[in-house]
Amino acid sequence: MRQRVLAGMGRGILGVSESMGRFTFLVRSTVGWTLRAPIEWRQVLIQMMRVGVESLPVTMMTTFFTGMVLALQTGASSKHFFNEPLFVGTVVSFAMVMELAPVMTALVVSGRAGAAIAAELGTMKVTEQIDALYTLGTDPIRYLVIPRVLAFIMVLPLLTVISDFTGTFGGWVVSSVKLQIPTSVYLDDIFNNMEIRHFMHGFLKTFVFAGIISFICCFKGITTSGGAEGVGKATTAAVVISMASVLVIDYFVTALLSAVGIT
Repeated sequence: MRQRVLAGMGRGILGVSESMGRFTFLVRSTVGWTLRAPIEWRQVLIQMMRVGVESLPVTMMTTFFTGMVLALQTGASSKHFFNEPLFVGTVVSFAMVMELAPVMTALVVSGRAGAAIAAELGTMKVTEQIDALYTLGTDPIRYLVIPRVLAFIMVLPLLTVISDFTGTFGGWVVSSVKLQIPTSVYLDDIFNNMEIRHFMHGFLKTFVFAGIISFICCFKGITTSGGAEGVGKATTAAVVISMASVLVIDYFVTALLSAVGIT
């Protein structure tokens, strides 16, 4: 019994170590090809459309209602303690710009565009289309991975900025309609307290999130095996690992930015 348990643990450790090594090789190859080879800009634009434009509606809807809920809860809490809603604009704007908009945008995009990338590359892998690229003398990393990684890095920050505005706008809707807070008071709470470093705190996170999501989804896609069932498993794993990684890395990025004064 003990030997079987130890053998299972050993196989698990070896499997994780092998996956980490292959993932590191993918990242190294991607960076190397990006620096020394022409970039397929047409493919980059296509992926930007798929990752950015097609993810925009669900991203805006998610952050809009998040801002509404945040304003509602903030107003209710401040009414309980101070008998009137105070600093609703400050709480909503700071929470959205510094934390909620970057994280929620990354989670939504990973669940939508990341899953699509993993499924597409996984299907190409099991149908031997990626092997055909090798046969034709084309490196799949340069043709398939780099455009998707660059698209994520270019588009996710822009989506986050839009999410900042839509979340803050959602908070304003609740503040005006439900809490009866004048628009001037709501805006003053934002402009009197918000600084560029607060915006940069959340904005810089998005580049890290974009790299994490794109590399994980591309890796799970191009390493798919096992036919149609394997594509489903790879897609599920890509989304789950991407979301978990975003939430874990968010803490360390926040701590690092706070340490250098961007907070």
